[in-house]
Amino acid sequence: MSYVGETLSNLLHQTAFFNLTWGNYVMILVAFIFLFLAIKKGFEPLLLVPIAFGMLLVNIYPEIIASPEETSNGVGGLLYYFYSLDEWSILPSLIFMGVGAMTDFGPLIANPISFLLGAAAQFGIFGAYFMAIWLGFNDKAAAAVSIIGGADGPTSIFLAGKLGQTGLMGPIAVAAYSYMALVPIIQPPIMKLFTTKKERAIKMQNLRPVSKLERILFPIVVTSVVCLILPTTAPLVGMLMLGNLFRESGVVRQLSETASNAMMYIVVILLGTSVGATTSAEAFLNITTIKIVILGLVAFMFGTAAGVLFGKLLSKITGGKINPLIGSAGVSAVPMAARVSQKVGAEEDPTNFLLMHAMGPNVAGVIGTAVAAGVFMAIFGI
Repeated sequence: MSYVGETLSNLLHQTAFFNLTWGNYVMILVAFIFLFLAIKKGFEPLLLVPIAFGMLLVNIYPEIIASPEETSNGVGGLLYYFYSLDEWSILPSLIFMGVGAMTDFGPLIANPISFLLGAAAQFGIFGAYFMAIWLGFNDKAAAAVSIIGGADGPTSIFLAGKLGQTGLMGPIAVAAYSYMALVPIIQPPIMKLFTTKKERAIKMQNLRPVSKLERILFPIVVTSVVCLILPTTAPLVGMLMLGNLFRESGVVRQLSETASNAMMYIVVILLGTSVGATTSAEAFLNITTIKIVILGLVAFMFGTAAGVLFGKLLSKITGGKINPLIGSAGVSAVPMAARVSQKVGAEEDPTNFLLMHAMGPNVAGVIGTAVAAGVFMAIFGI
């Protein structure tokens, strides 16, 4: 009987209940909330489902992301190896290739003024940089945190790794991806605050047709210009434009389909679960993480506001030909931010179709955030 009792006792103590802290239960609750938002409310489930499940797993079984040095058998946890691909900038770069293969750059080519709206929305990044320094972050940590304002998860991970801020990579990535998923909640109040009903109802002229030659030359020219000026952006901008060249060249359909479908979804699974697994209670529930989350939200709100306000300026300059709502799409959450511009505009006039117009600033925002990351790396000599 003693043997049976000892065996049952060992089995009982191997369960997670004896090892969980109150912090683990808090993070498990957060994971459930994220799953609810993703599944029930439909808030970017492709992002939130893997992130939330990685969060759930690591707070039940922390060793799933343990490094080889932390384990008794010298073999790291499953998600440790997924996360290593984040740290090596492999997954963020592949995500950019997939985004390029999925995205139509035509609206940006047809309306080059979109570049200005995309640039204006990056104001939140640099504003958050100075705020982060004021809150006590060192210069590299401040740069890594501030890039959240671009609402671009891959770029946030990429820059944190390049600047040697791997200790902050988990909270930064979770904040960035969370705000990307919550774009439909965060942006509309800001957009309505800074615009009038009349401005939100502005109808824009149809975009001109973009020739096949323009579509092919665009990724080649952008890569050449941007990477010559900021070579460190090559892994992001280069892969983004390579994916788009696959799409537009018309001669590598198999590569385009693979990059935009199978490869993209595989990378999202690996990146999402590994990012979620960085949110163990010990690593996440602290003052530094709270500062990062707040700074990221402030940066994202500032970026949205800057894009809308610059859109208002362009609307006045052009005599009401530009709807200021498309300025909010200058953050690089593709295509969520463009969809929000369409939704808010349609609330004022259901016949108003802003989606394709908003895709221009949205794509410009992707490029702009990568350029902002390149500027930081150039400043620090990376």
